Amino acid sequence: MVPHLTTALTGPILELEQRFLDHIPEIEQWMRVQWQDHLPPFYGSTDLRNSGFKLAPVDLNLFPGGFNNLSSAFLPLCVQAAQAAIERICPDARKLLLIPENHTRNQFYLRNVARLVSMLRLTGLDVRVGSLLPEITAPTALDLGDGGELTLEPIERHGGRVGLAGFDPCAVLLNNDLSAGVPPILEDLYEQWVIPPLHAGWHARRKSRHAEAYDRVSRAFADVIGIDPWRINPAFEVCGQINFQERTGEECLAAKVDSLLTQIRSKYKEYGVSETPFVVVKADAGTYGMGVMTVKDASEVVGLNRRQRNKMAVVKEGLQVHEVIIQEGVHTFETLDGAVAEPVVYMMDHYVVGGFYRVHTERGRDENLNAPGMHFKPLAFDACCSLPDACQGPDAPPNRFYAYGVVARLALLAASVEIEETAPTESELEADLAA
Repeated sequence: MVPHLTTALTGPILELEQRFLDHIPEIEQWMRVQWQDHLPPFYGSTDLRNSGFKLAPVDLNLFPGGFNNLSSAFLPLCVQAAQAAIERICPDARKLLLIPENHTRNQFYLRNVARLVSMLRLTGLDVRVGSLLPEITAPTALDLGDGGELTLEPIERHGGRVGLAGFDPCAVLLNNDLSAGVPPILEDLYEQWVIPPLHAGWHARRKSRHAEAYDRVSRAFADVIGIDPWRINPAFEVCGQINFQERTGEECLAAKVDSLLTQIRSKYKEYGVSETPFVVVKADAGTYGMGVMTVKDASEVVGLNRRQRNKMAVVKEGLQVHEVIIQEGVHTFETLDGAVAEPVVYMMDHYVVGGFYRVHTERGRDENLNAPGMHFKPLAFDACCSLPDACQGPDAPPNRFYAYGVVARLALLAASVEIEETAPTESELEADLAA
């Protein structure tokens, strides 16, 4: 279910993409076996970076908020994949409660929620939207700015279930990443499916855990097609003793940055890469591109000025940053209309359902593009393409995006492993219920 994309691309012909083409049967067989052993997340999105010599995921979001940026041509794929996800998780579901973020003034985000609602309704579900905001005390229609509207309703708790007035859902779908923690009204919902599970929220999840799971997944996959796993896997380090406001932990951070840059230089030398290595320092939990810093030398993280410290010290919901992941930077050699771009791939169940380019006219190929000033270019496609075209070059659209889909699915598989391994034990759940 990888679409045939028609967006104009620029970039080098990749030996890595050719390797994917040469091993399609092995790749798809391996993927099928993995999804028999692991339950895929309901949905997810991953940011990819293509440097020509390396193609790797740099972020995985389990609560994607950009469905409105997908081409409308992707809708049939989304509906089909959502149907598969529902049948896998809760086959007898009839009613679903969608709980979004508290961004009632962000019309772009609200359009994402509206797009999700419309897709899920096409699967045959009765879908309504419940709000965690205390000021939503009655059904409230919000203007989407595009001629549409979205109605939010106050959530009610009844025993081990949540719902709305006169609406008792079979399952709860979160499009809220729980950065500020789990609201009491959502705790101990032992009578309903909660998707994704609560422990997948950013109050508990860590990017470093995902990176560790992806490291294992990518190594196993690399063995299947005979490549160096570094070609699809950003190396990383972790520093858990940093306080940017109090300027403590700088020595730990500098040492980890230096160690990682040394590893990258060694790999660049091995592959004859002339680019300047860099790393990305970012909060180990959180999203929206907050708490991110590009570094090319360890000295850059020592003696940060006030503006730099303020930028790194706080992420979404005003949470303080004390743990950071230092991730190998991956250049992006992709451009659209002369601007630096990176693909963002959307998945539901274990299917690729669409994507778009994040484009930034004021950022370089070694910088974070998830920043103010970015815009999105929806990817369009002619027809569903479940197999790439081996008669074309490895960077032809169906083949390049097959490669993107493979790497995105690897990241989703790592998220599945991560969720499984961090799930509360039965005794922990019983203790929570008893409390």
